[in-house]
Amino acid sequence: MKVHLVDGTYELYRAHFGVPPSTTRDGQPISAVRGLVATLLALLREDDVTHIACAFDHTVESFRNDMFDGYKTGDRVPEELASQFDLAEKAAAAVGVVVWPMFEFEADDAIGTATVRWSADPNVDQVVICSPDKDMMQLVRDPEVVCLDRRRGITYDTAAVIEKFGVAPESIPDYLGLVGDAADGIPGVPRWGAKSTAIVLERYGHLENIPDNALLWDASPRGAKTMATSLKEHRAEAALYKDLATLRFNVPLSESLEDLEWKGAHRADYESLCDDLGFTTIRALPHRWSGE
Repeated sequence: MKVHLVDGTYELYRAHFGVPPSTTRDGQPISAVRGLVATLLALLREDDVTHIACAFDHTVESFRNDMFDGYKTGDRVPEELASQFDLAEKAAAAVGVVVWPMFEFEADDAIGTATVRWSADPNVDQVVICSPDKDMMQLVRDPEVVCLDRRRGITYDTAAVIEKFGVAPESIPDYLGLVGDAADGIPGVPRWGAKSTAIVLERYGHLENIPDNALLWDASPRGAKTMATSLKEHRAEAALYKDLATLRFNVPLSESLEDLEWKGAHRADYESLCDDLGFTTIRALPHRWSGE
C-alpha cells in the first residue's frame, strides 16, 4: 500500500491564488477552502490512494520563531486567506481525511514525522508526499519516499531532486541554509548562489565538511575564494539556517496506520459544511461515504 501525506497549507495557498475569490452571503472568504476540498476529493478518486493524512499550519509561527527572529510569521498571509485556516481543517475532516493541525511544530514537521514512521512499516510500499515544497525534498528516499507535484504531474525521486537542485535529498537542509529560503525567512550566506552551492555540496555533502580555505576545496565553483571567506565568517549563522531548514521527526502523532485508511466522507458533516458555505457544485462530489 501507499501512504499519501498532503501538505494542506500548500494546497490552501494554491487554491487561494489559483481560483477566483468568492465569499459566503455574510462575507466569509471561501474560495481556498472550496479548492482544497475539490483537490482532496480528486486525489481520493485515484486507485492507489487508500491511506491519507493532511497537515496544516494552524498557526504560522512555530518553535523556529524562538530560534530566529527573522523566521516567517503570519504577517505576510493575506487576511482573506488567513481567515480560512480553521475552516480548511474542518473541511478536510468532513472529507474523512485524518487532519494534523500544527501549533508548536509546522505542517512540514508532521509530514516528516509521519514519513519516517510509515516508510519503515513493512506494510507500506511507498510514502507519497503531496507537495512540491523544497523543504520536503530532504525526505526523499528511493524507492520508499517520493514527493509529488500534483499540479505539474512531476514525481520527485532522488534523481529528480538532484536534477532540480543539484544536490542529493540529504543535502537539502545544507543547501537551504547556504542559499537561503525567502519563503521561510532564511537569508542564507552571502556569496552562496544556487549553482555554486550545488557544486560544493555535490563534493562535500554537508556544510560542516566544507573547508574554510578554498585552496583545500576539491570543487571549483566560480568565486570560490570569496565563498569560502564568507562561509568562514558566517559559520554560526549557516549552522542555524540549516537547523531551521531541517525537519523534525518527533511530532506527537497519535494515529496508527489503520487510522489513516480513508473510508469515505462523513455525510452529515460534509453536507452541512456545503450547505453552510454554499458549495452547491461540490456537494455531491464524494464517491464514497463512511459507514455506507
